[in-house]
Amino acid sequence: MTASNNIVDIHYQQTGSATAVNPLGMREMQAKAYAARQKRFLLIKAPPASGKSRALMFIALDKLMHQGLKRVVVAVPEKSIGRSFQDTNLTKQGFFADWQVAPYFNLTDVKNEKDKKGRFLEFFRQTSTRILVCAHATLRNGMKEINDEDFNDTLLAIDEFHHTSADANSNLGDVVRRVMNNSTGHIVAMTGSYFRGDGIPVLRVEDEARFYPVTYNYYQQLNGYKYLKNLVLGYHFYHGNYLDHIAEVLDTTKKTIIHIPSVNARASTGIGKYAETDEIMKVIGTVETKDYNTGIYHVRTRDGRLLKIADLVEDDMKERNMVQGYLQRMKRREDMDIIIALGTAKEGFDWQWCEVCLTIGVRGSLTEVIQIIGRCTRDCEGKETAKFVNMIAMPDAAQSDVKVAVNDFLKAITASLLMEQVMAPSWHFKTVKDEEDVGAALSRTLVVEGLKPLSSEKTTLIVQEQLDDLKAAILQDETVVRAISGSTTAETITQNLIPKVIRERYPDLTDEEVEEVRQHVLLDTIVKGNDIQESDGNRLIKLSNRFINIDALSINLIDHINPFQRAYEVLSKSVDAPTLKIIQDTIAEQKFDLTLEQAIIIFKGPLKQWVAEHEGRVPDINHPDPKVREMAAALQMIKNLKARKLAGLEYEG
Repeated sequence: MTASNNIVDIHYQQTGSATAVNPLGMREMQAKAYAARQKRFLLIKAPPASGKSRALMFIALDKLMHQGLKRVVVAVPEKSIGRSFQDTNLTKQGFFADWQVAPYFNLTDVKNEKDKKGRFLEFFRQTSTRILVCAHATLRNGMKEINDEDFNDTLLAIDEFHHTSADANSNLGDVVRRVMNNSTGHIVAMTGSYFRGDGIPVLRVEDEARFYPVTYNYYQQLNGYKYLKNLVLGYHFYHGNYLDHIAEVLDTTKKTIIHIPSVNARASTGIGKYAETDEIMKVIGTVETKDYNTGIYHVRTRDGRLLKIADLVEDDMKERNMVQGYLQRMKRREDMDIIIALGTAKEGFDWQWCEVCLTIGVRGSLTEVIQIIGRCTRDCEGKETAKFVNMIAMPDAAQSDVKVAVNDFLKAITASLLMEQVMAPSWHFKTVKDEEDVGAALSRTLVVEGLKPLSSEKTTLIVQEQLDDLKAAILQDETVVRAISGSTTAETITQNLIPKVIRERYPDLTDEEVEEVRQHVLLDTIVKGNDIQESDGNRLIKLSNRFINIDALSINLIDHINPFQRAYEVLSKSVDAPTLKIIQDTIAEQKFDLTLEQAIIIFKGPLKQWVAEHEGRVPDINHPDPKVREMAAALQMIKNLKARKLAGLEYEG
């Protein structure tokens, strides 16, 4: 049995603004970043295909020619991404200089590691060439041989900045701190991810506070596209082996990237990655030929179409380089139909015709989810819809730890909600006083009773540029996730847990500033996370099965509503009844911090007495009396333990 659900389906206006250029040849995001070019430490957060590489070129050339810097070092995570920084003619569209990299100092094209390191060191000793491009690994290795002050008057640009880490053992993070603290160097950091992948922050709080953020979100980009109309995020839950169900979601008429699970993932079948690739090929059709000049398979579908399939799961270096070389040379839509990959075809991979990303298994990193989605969201003629589909295994008797399964579901739903936050329209909120001062509210502007005005430059910057990041941090906080899926009151979540996350992320904020930011987080979430529609000239928000007049929105009202609760609501609607029962029972017992020993004491004492006094009825987990809810939780824990023992499931209480 399977269950599918498209959690997010957003339509865009196709304004064309994201791809239109200004007199200097800059697209919308690039112009926004260029406006902050004087900042010493600049953090650019923008989706794939928004033009971050060229934005860096504009900024770097200005720093070289107008700000007194002497050289530029560009670091990318892998060789293929280095192609984004090849020579580029910028003057033809109005800029004052072209981007030129001497082949000798484009180290992503150098094969010998010793040569890379030698040329990296040589770059700092010469003055004739001012730009170097290298991999993150080359930067880390080279920094072991030079002094921090060698980065004086140098711009360090790091692409895919989420590879950096505040962890003490992160060499790349150490490089960033050395340049920031021990030299006069500048830094431009760029990333297409809004989220931390492994729970370790990219930068220490005190370091990140020194960066000036430029944020350009998915909604701004996709709304400004010319061809792409809408983006769909879907989840498909299955029992057993994913290979038995992949045909239910794989549409071979769409240009698709299939990411299979790693051999150690729970979704792996155990037969090996090559065998899984072969089985997927059989689902698609029959292999007729393999082009041994390109490594591309030609597969005939059951309805007679001949598809071109690329296998990027193959580890053989010769085969892999041959396939990747073909993919880099592709110029037409018909050059490729389906790509099967494992650890590749994610960040920096450019296949503009890709319409669907089909990913098997829960990804532990939301960063990875965002990078995968970015493969199908490039604007392209003939592509109106982009879709991300995540196949996730339902928990069953074969899984030994039900808690892990529940956590996987919550991760998947949280990821979808985070994506919805960054892809929904931007709203601006005013206090009642603001409205009195400036007159009628502008489009997408709401007047909110009780809203505190932003009192400092810091809170203004957070609200204008960093709300998506902050909401990501909130929805990845373990305490918040447990509270959302449990019976914690809305007031506790909105007034206690969310401020806790804000203080951890911005420890220099005063209590008053924390409250200002908290209010805007809740407002932004409640508006973006719910349908907004016109009704009798009145804008309404549909929330919690009731209509709220948005023109009379107040902070007091929102504090009594949990705007993040939709995570559990969506979870409940997405799975079949047997699976939902397992998940709900497990979540129910986690609503209270009860040990098994405490549950047994309650079961034998207060619970027995309560049942006798109420004519055999059992307590309700939703009862208004917290003591009754505790008895219901104890009863549920005992029932769950018995059910799991009967099913042969191990459980650690």
